[in-house]
Amino acid sequence: MPDTPRRSESRYGNRPTMKDVAARAGVGLKTVSRVVNGEQGVTPETERRVQEAIDALGFRRNDSARVLRKGRTASIGLVLEDLADPFYGPLSRSVEEVARAHGALLINGSSAEDPDREQELVLALCARRVDGLVIIPAGDDHRYLEQEIRAGVATVFVDRPAGKTDADVVLSDNFGGARDGVAHLIAHGHRRIGFIGDMPRIHTAAERLRGYLAAMEDAGIPVEDSWTSLGVTDPLRVRRAAEDMLRGPSPVTAVFAGNNRVSVTVIRVLAEQTRRVALVGFDDIELADLLHPGLTVVAQDASVLGRTAAERLFGQLDGSLIVPERIELPTRLITRGSGELPPAD
Repeated sequence: MPDTPRRSESRYGNRPTMKDVAARAGVGLKTVSRVVNGEQGVTPETERRVQEAIDALGFRRNDSARVLRKGRTASIGLVLEDLADPFYGPLSRSVEEVARAHGALLINGSSAEDPDREQELVLALCARRVDGLVIIPAGDDHRYLEQEIRAGVATVFVDRPAGKTDADVVLSDNFGGARDGVAHLIAHGHRRIGFIGDMPRIHTAAERLRGYLAAMEDAGIPVEDSWTSLGVTDPLRVRRAAEDMLRGPSPVTAVFAGNNRVSVTVIRVLAEQTRRVALVGFDDIELADLLHPGLTVVAQDASVLGRTAAERLFGQLDGSLIVPERIELPTRLITRGSGELPPAD
């Protein structure tokens, strides 16, 4: 049988270098460098030969090495809770647009709401010499980042504050938004209002519960234990919580959903009920206006959150922002029908 030719090494990881370009074009390394970086001092004919060699070899300039020589990697990291969550899409896009305007590349990853994974991902980005970090924190202790911050890594937390360390943070008014949403249900005659939220250790969940309780207290309405449920936003857990609130001797006539994932499951549960139950959700969801009735929500602007956080980050990098600040952005109540339903009994 004829011998089958075998490659002695992988085709991957062997990118052409300036040396390869220089050898093919028959010029020195300095000449290639001048052409690649758009510098003067090269004749048109030599530049043509170098460019032909670049095109033939598929050479690409090593920007990492170039910017490292200048002390910057021209890249920033974004650590999200869950890349699949629709809320983080516009937030990520805004961070990327600001980064792009500053000539920086965005690298993002997901912590999956795991503090250990968050720390591992953050430190891995630091090891790759990113200039800055925008973090939606999963953990409640960020002292592990203090050395990196002292070393010059610009850091901004968004959606939730850092734990046990002083750093820039950009938040929505979770407390005020939830209080306004529940007060809206109370204004439409509801007294038995349920609250279903995320895990209580999460800042946004705790603040939204606090807003719910404040609205009920302002109205002089005592809250029964069976009216509140916090935990993972798994559809099965949320479904059970909603169904429990909707039955029994004192069923709720309205529900306040603590985030977009909770809202989606509660909508499905309410669609199976024979009586109309009012609903207000925190966070808008796609097609909310096409439901019957449309979903009333407390909306926060994820795009503005991301843009504000990224602008703070680059403010730190250019030296104009030094003292950490806490920025709290307003929410707005969007009425579409579901939160305006009167009590059924």
